[in-house]
Amino acid sequence: MSVITVLNIPNYYCSYYLKGMSDNFTLKFHADQGFEKWNGKPFLIFEFQNKLVAIDNDDPIGVHQDLYDQVDFYFATNKLLDKIDYQQENVLPLFPHYPINNWTGYAKLFGFNWFSQVGGKACLKDIYAQRRRPAYQNYEPSYDFSPYVFFAGSIWKKEQWANEVRASFISACIKNPNLTFEGGLLPRTDGDNLGFDEVLSKKRYSSVEFSNNSAKSLVAFNNPAVLGAISWRVAELFNRGSFILNLPWMIDLPIAPKHGEEIHILQDINEVSEFLDFILSNPEYHKKVCLGGKSYFEKHCTPQSQVHFILEKVTSQP
Repeated sequence: MSVITVLNIPNYYCSYYLKGMSDNFTLKFHADQGFEKWNGKPFLIFEFQNKLVAIDNDDPIGVHQDLYDQVDFYFATNKLLDKIDYQQENVLPLFPHYPINNWTGYAKLFGFNWFSQVGGKACLKDIYAQRRRPAYQNYEPSYDFSPYVFFAGSIWKKEQWANEVRASFISACIKNPNLTFEGGLLPRTDGDNLGFDEVLSKKRYSSVEFSNNSAKSLVAFNNPAVLGAISWRVAELFNRGSFILNLPWMIDLPIAPKHGEEIHILQDINEVSEFLDFILSNPEYHKKVCLGGKSYFEKHCTPQSQVHFILEKVTSQP
């Protein structure tokens, strides 16, 4: 087996990639002092065939230029289309992925270094976060067409547009007499729900509940997250074979899912009521997009295919 040498200790945001690497390669850990500032953060830095590679899973606040200058390839989960520094030559996009429970893989690879180099409190916090996430599995396709829609999401103080489009989707579902809706926006712990009290959820959902309810939903609504970032839920929804209803992408993707075949894209949130009536009357279109989305996941988004994509890029350039 070829060897991948991991040079820092990333947080759980990178658990998906470590899973893909460990399944197909021999993983070794070498604590590189030049990258220790990235320990415990959403960055995975590794060496493969004498090339240095960084995977940036951070919010789209821009390229971390000091890290970019240290490596040969800089892959970004949130490569914003309208941000200039993401257009640098060696900044490359990634396919959708999501954090998983891979804490035993972390413990095996990093051992006591995880505790000593990241810090005990941060290490335990990361283990807790991973244990709350589902372990990775490639779900068997199980198609269902029923008039049930689930959606739950946070209220963000600095993302009013995202709040408004989520509230509009929830309201349209509630008002549709042919749908049963579950969920809503999650009440803020500070009590300030920013005027969205009419669309609040009556309960909070665990990661497992969220995943299972989303899998049963007629449609799974996705909108850009904080600062235009891609939501974690997208890849998991593709994995589940869900019908994903999307607003236009704000990030670059290596290969975007095709509208009408692998995903359905609304140009404006005001189209949602008309869309709900359409989808309830078109089960064949619904099934085509669900199965197409699952096929997109199989081709591009499994941990193994993601690592293959990255390393193919790395080895294809001299």
